[in-house]
Amino acid sequence: MSSGVVSTSTACERFAQLLRIRLVEEAIADRYSEQEMRCPVHLSIGQEAIAVGVCSALDRDDYLFSTHRAHAHYLAKGGDLRAMLAEIYGRQTGCAQGHGGSMHLIDLDANILGTTPIVGSTLPVAVGAAFGTWLRDESRVTVVFFGDGTTEEGVFAESLNFAALYRLPVLFICENNLYSVYSPLGVRQAESRDIAGIARAHGVAAATGDGNALEEVTALARHAVARARAGEGPSCLVLSTYRWREHCGPNYDDDLGYRPVGELAQWQTADPVVRAYEHLLRDGALRPEDVEMMTARIHHEVNEAFAYARASQLASWNDRAADFDLS
Repeated sequence: MSSGVVSTSTACERFAQLLRIRLVEEAIADRYSEQEMRCPVHLSIGQEAIAVGVCSALDRDDYLFSTHRAHAHYLAKGGDLRAMLAEIYGRQTGCAQGHGGSMHLIDLDANILGTTPIVGSTLPVAVGAAFGTWLRDESRVTVVFFGDGTTEEGVFAESLNFAALYRLPVLFICENNLYSVYSPLGVRQAESRDIAGIARAHGVAAATGDGNALEEVTALARHAVARARAGEGPSCLVLSTYRWREHCGPNYDDDLGYRPVGELAQWQTADPVVRAYEHLLRDGALRPEDVEMMTARIHHEVNEAFAYARASQLASWNDRAADFDLS
């Protein structure tokens, strides 16, 4: 990982990643009503810059853990798109052989060690992985993504404490999208509660940032990764963002009334994909026709990946019977 000035080509590559993740998830949303994806899906449309910015600071050998809302993290870290879609379709060619679905993604080739839906469950596992790399004196960094609701779990404090005690090379990435399912921050956390401050109180370096600003996220992540590799210990980044779609599923859910009228529209003006595009456009690094070609390329890749997933054989639990002794 270089710490120098970001090249135009690198910035364009990051934008292409943003766009790819957005188009993949929109395709999932569009096709979900076909009733062939028989697992819940938690989309991160509107939150893509955090995944791309953080993962762009990582090496392929670095470890990643995530939550139920993990498509963006998986793809940004280099996870196999075809295997991800096959998993969502419950196919044997899926990344978890079709047995895990959207919330249980893994790609050992990209060192994505797992995603799980239980709130806070991957924090101690990620800290354990970082402890292992510390014991082996490796240069790997471990990153764990989680939402603001996870910071209300006791394991958040325990994981911060252990990571700080041993100065572990782990990054805690809090995607603060203001809601835990249908509950806003105001009914869950005191107004004066400071997530970054809690991390600092446990001895962990912490910073806050605009999670929809790709370059800001990238800069914060690069600094945190550099600290970890230098043996300076863990960091916690608290990044503000907003999910556009419903908590679980492909639709918009403003009709439910749990979000204030106009809040979604306001956050959509801070669309991370559009902001990154406009920045590159102003700098002359990208032209509208370039984006058209990118979009066509991505659509082709996505369509092929869906075709692969749907053509693959359905997973069968009978194939796993030998793994279990029920006698």
